[in-house]
Amino acid sequence: MDIVITYVNGLDPVWQAEYAAHTPDGKILAKRYRDWGTLRYLLRGIERHMPFVENVFLLVSGESQVPGWLDRSTVRVVLHKEVIPSRFLLTFNSTTIEMFMHGISGLGEEFLYFNDDMFPVRDCEPEDFFRGGKAVIGFSRHFVAGGKYKKRVRNSDIQARKALGKAPGLSFVRPQHTCSPMLRSESERLYEFSMDRIFEVVSRFRTTENFNQYLYLDYLYYQGKTVEGKISNKHLSPAVHKPEVIASHILNPSTKLLCINDVSMSDEVFKRFSEAVLSAFGKHFPTPSRFETV
Repeated sequence: MDIVITYVNGLDPVWQAEYAAHTPDGKILAKRYRDWGTLRYLLRGIERHMPFVENVFLLVSGESQVPGWLDRSTVRVVLHKEVIPSRFLLTFNSTTIEMFMHGISGLGEEFLYFNDDMFPVRDCEPEDFFRGGKAVIGFSRHFVAGGKYKKRVRNSDIQARKALGKAPGLSFVRPQHTCSPMLRSESERLYEFSMDRIFEVVSRFRTTENFNQYLYLDYLYYQGKTVEGKISNKHLSPAVHKPEVIASHILNPSTKLLCINDVSMSDEVFKRFSEAVLSAFGKHFPTPSRFETV
């Protein structure tokens, strides 16, 4: 089982210049691109709590995005240009990146897709994610595609059905918000069928026409290639949880994974949250992993 991590450091001056060159006002949406400094703790979590993982791939826009402390002999760095067709670069849209990540050279059949805000914090087993060649993940059913996010979710549902010869339904499914177990061969099959449509909707920044990663999960679901069973995960947000509450969940986790989403907040508030989170992770994972040089 392999892991693919998508990562962006919004503080990187090279990345900032590229971003500014492709936006009218150059303003960076902090909640989407802000770096909390927690990537090393995601990697420590993989080493400590997921020892069965074979390869870890870090997918980034360019060399300037690779942390200086990363040991590239143990983490396989993949640049966007290696998997995304050149006509779609540069991109600052995670949903565009998600359409192509299955094309990473050397990626195994069973892989987990991690955003960089997801962390293993208790011991996991391979069966938490795959059983009998099927992906383990929970789905919920929805009828109203309100808001930009749910429109992309519905778009993905419709295209996954179409690839299997199914008509759009009155409802659509949404996988749980956690790491995503994927099958490379099935992703390739869907991509080949949907390539023209994918190329029509990918974009540099997010739009309501995009698909997202759920396209590939829905395709598995409608084929019966998923096991209905939620991955043990806790979703935390500074919008509803205080810094000390998030820190407590890191230090005394009740689930195997934590997802800590960013939200819009002032620099002062962000400082309080980031200090609490980094302190807690430093206590939970005090020892550098094999993925770090320093």
